[in-house]
Amino acid sequence: MARKQQHVAIFTTASLPWMTGTAVNPLFRAAYLAKAGDWEVTLVVPWLSKGDQELVYPNKIKFSLPAEQESYVRRWLEERTGPLPKFDIKFYPGKFSTEKRSILPVGDISQTISDDKADIAVLEEPEHLTWYHHGRRWKSKFQKVIGVVHTNYLEYVKREKNGYISAFILKHINSWVTDIYCHKVIRLSAATQDVPRSVICNVHGVNPKFIEIGKLKHQQLCQREQAFFKGAYYIGKMVWSKGYTELLHLLHKHQMELSGLKMELYGSGEDADEVKASAERLSLDIRVYPGRDHGDSIFHDYKVFINPSTTDVVCTTTAEALAMGKIVICANHPSNEFFKRFPNCHMYSTEKEFVRLTMKALGEEPIPLSDDLRHELSWEAATERFVRVADIAPTMPVGQQPPASPHFMRISPDELQKNMEEASAFFHNTISGIETARCVFGAIPNTLQPDEQQCKELGWNLQG
Repeated sequence: MARKQQHVAIFTTASLPWMTGTAVNPLFRAAYLAKAGDWEVTLVVPWLSKGDQELVYPNKIKFSLPAEQESYVRRWLEERTGPLPKFDIKFYPGKFSTEKRSILPVGDISQTISDDKADIAVLEEPEHLTWYHHGRRWKSKFQKVIGVVHTNYLEYVKREKNGYISAFILKHINSWVTDIYCHKVIRLSAATQDVPRSVICNVHGVNPKFIEIGKLKHQQLCQREQAFFKGAYYIGKMVWSKGYTELLHLLHKHQMELSGLKMELYGSGEDADEVKASAERLSLDIRVYPGRDHGDSIFHDYKVFINPSTTDVVCTTTAEALAMGKIVICANHPSNEFFKRFPNCHMYSTEKEFVRLTMKALGEEPIPLSDDLRHELSWEAATERFVRVADIAPTMPVGQQPPASPHFMRISPDELQKNMEEASAFFHNTISGIETARCVFGAIPNTLQPDEQQCKELGWNLQG
């Protein structure tokens, strides 16, 4: 008997052309799950009206209709992966929060998937998607709900005014909403908050173009040719919390020991002017440039990638640098645990070690990456890990399912827990339906339902 092909709906908090991890990684996840061929796949991304598009999307890119943005997303993906099996892309209404610097859902976004396709939901950033969720309970609609935690929110909040108090509150809210809305949560590394029913596994890969660059460098190294002509660099959004604080502190404090170091920093962001001014005050040859795509040919010939950031969960640029065959200098931190297996990844625990490893790396050649380790960085391997830890392998045909457990006329501990969970979810749904309460906890005003403009753009009937 043919097995039933289940449907996987991947909900995320951002979309291209915003080049952020929650736009890029879920897109690749959808593409490679579709490539595996065992599931019908839909990627569900936020739709922003033009006013918000101007705040979020680079280079003044704007879309009048979701179909235009879908074409942009598919074209971007195909340029990096080649032709892949088709998967659906749907849009839910979102609004950009300037305070949080992120997109928040508007209304009940679970409605974008019809009930007959509500098998498996993947919530990329489950806490973010459910903070203000008001509507049908995710676990009631979908047979299985898997959360993937991308962001170390507590670390960012701690850096703000009264940050430790805010982090304490946020920690409990995150645990609460992920518990009542997710059957299982995947944390990309131990750098994320521990939440109920969670496992740690890096289920991200790198754009295949970085692996192709690495293969070319591998050939050059094996033929004893010079593969790398440039020294050290760092690339990342130019805000202090993305590693620039740590990097410039290390460079400033150890200028004498690092004399001769030439390094380029690439990034754009709110703190770019301050970062550039701080770099110019150093006696070292540090140059600052606007952000670029890490796959740009300008980066191919750098030998050493220095990344002291500890706010990432799993740093995509570190994985990309390793895939390109470079030496990586990074902090011995839970966010970098996945990279310890790579011989070109050198981790420091002290400032003295940072100096020693940096100067050593500048004077040696990278070790060619083995096929097995190169595969570990790929989206094929990341998809295998995701399917395994999410436990979404295709179901057995009807008639071959294991027998159900006998039902007894008593309340089991599981049933009691389920009843308590449902009561908790009811309470959250009640609170999230009160406009005043929503605003107190940071929701964007008037986002219980999409407005008339967004409904028109999405082709929805306005809900009263």
